[in-house]
Amino acid sequence: MIRTVGSICSGIEAASVAWKPLGLEFSWFSEIAPFPSRVLYEKFPEIRNLGDMNNIPEALLEEKICAPDLICGGTPCQAFSLAGGQKGLNDERGNLTLKFVDIIEANDKIREKNSQEPCTVFWENVEGVLTDKTNAFGCLISSLAGLDTEISMKKWSNAGLLEGPKRNVAWRVLDAKYFGLPQQRRRLYVLAGGKEFHPEDVLFEIHDDEFKEYPRESLIFEKDGHMFEVFREYSDCLYSAYGTKWNGNAAAYNGSLFVVQDQQIRRFSPLECERLMGFPDNYTNIKDAKRTNRYQAIGNSWAVPVVEWIGKRMISDGHSHQIHIAKKNLINSMTVYEYHNAILYDFSDGIIAAKSQTLINCTEKPEDCIFRTLREIVSGDAPKEIYISAVGCSGIIRRKYERNLCINDRLEQALLRGARMMSEEEIEQKSRIQPRGKYSRNKKVVYA
Repeated sequence: MIRTVGSICSGIEAASVAWKPLGLEFSWFSEIAPFPSRVLYEKFPEIRNLGDMNNIPEALLEEKICAPDLICGGTPCQAFSLAGGQKGLNDERGNLTLKFVDIIEANDKIREKNSQEPCTVFWENVEGVLTDKTNAFGCLISSLAGLDTEISMKKWSNAGLLEGPKRNVAWRVLDAKYFGLPQQRRRLYVLAGGKEFHPEDVLFEIHDDEFKEYPRESLIFEKDGHMFEVFREYSDCLYSAYGTKWNGNAAAYNGSLFVVQDQQIRRFSPLECERLMGFPDNYTNIKDAKRTNRYQAIGNSWAVPVVEWIGKRMISDGHSHQIHIAKKNLINSMTVYEYHNAILYDFSDGIIAAKSQTLINCTEKPEDCIFRTLREIVSGDAPKEIYISAVGCSGIIRRKYERNLCINDRLEQALLRGARMMSEEEIEQKSRIQPRGKYSRNKKVVYA
């Protein structure tokens, strides 16, 4: 039974927010970034922050810290993301993935010494790790499973199971927008444990009904005495640089990370971003907190309701072994690969059929979807500093034409409206700048 937890790369501790109400006790954290560390100290002053995760294996082996029942972590995702250059294990941050395995091995060595079962392992990351050219994901699950050599795939499936000589390892990509957060946030969740633990029973589900579609509702509405306009029922994925680099990605053109409040366009506030991730209101609003610190910490964290959903299934004594039983009789034998001392199940089809007519759900959607929309997220007390300036609005419009980009029609109108608010001095200054791209034949930029 899981009672105690050790947290690696803790951030602002989405795991604690999700799992402490379930009765789990956190033994220690591991975080080095200054602002998240301050948040941890304020929210959980009784729990020790060990700092650098590189020192944890030695601390465990010397029994300076306890060896918990569960270790969770999300080693830095930048090594596997487009924003981080996708250097994988060639990136120092990517190599922390292998250090994570060292921590698990040291933890289980002490647990074995104390006649305890192997710990449960929970790992979260961006789905880009599945296509990482250095095969970081293959290294991770092969090491956890206890294989001598890594299994390599050109592209790993979005869901699967590896039964190795030491541990069983399952993984599944889940999207937060189906768990009560109006944010499209697809993340990879990995669960592992000893040979008596069947992670597939936690991560996968018996499929019964057709999936529901995301509900549609008016994107223009009144709330708390303000008029709002959003551009989709849910946002794109929040990213750590959202507070500073707000106009450099697709969300700048589909509008999903913008809000129009009383005819003025703005970003989501830190409070709204907390809600988009499932944190309590003002969770990161500690003393002397800067907005950029809050944006970064929130964007780097986990989607709380998804982690809570996995936690409830993980610690439940009553979850059945239907998946464990059904997977032994898969109809499509091509989904099963046998190695010398391991079996790999490829569940890339999403819905997997077994001979018993049982269907296994391995998709990004849970069986019981929960939907919320941005209407429930927005707040009328947004600070003036997060409104997009006239120069910012005109810059997005200019890049649209320079790069021949598609842009949401309603967003374009909001940006043009914002650009008209430029002062006479700003307009004169902009008119002296020779535009590029499709504007290169003009002597002057005019937004009518």
